[in-house]
Amino acid sequence: MRKYTSGGQLEAVVCNCCGKKLIVVDGIVREGVLSINHAWDFFSEKDGEIHHFDLCEPCYDAVISEFKLPVDVEEQKEFL
Repeated sequence: MRKYTSGGQLEAVVCNCCGKKLIVVDGIVREGVLSINHAWDFFSEKDGEIHHFDLCEPCYDAVISEFKLPVDVEEQKEFL
């Protein structure tokens, strides 16, 4: 869950799973977080809904540990 100032700057991020308040400094999240913004489509029971949520890194790890198939992970290449 994200909260913004009246000027639109990010001021708080809270994990929707465990409720942990993540560190935000000058509008930048300073720790690992997965942010989901998903618009459900026509073939879903949630058609027309957009879901937004955030998971801290430990909650993300707990969720994916329950998957039958592992997450595909690749190394990100940095661009300077």
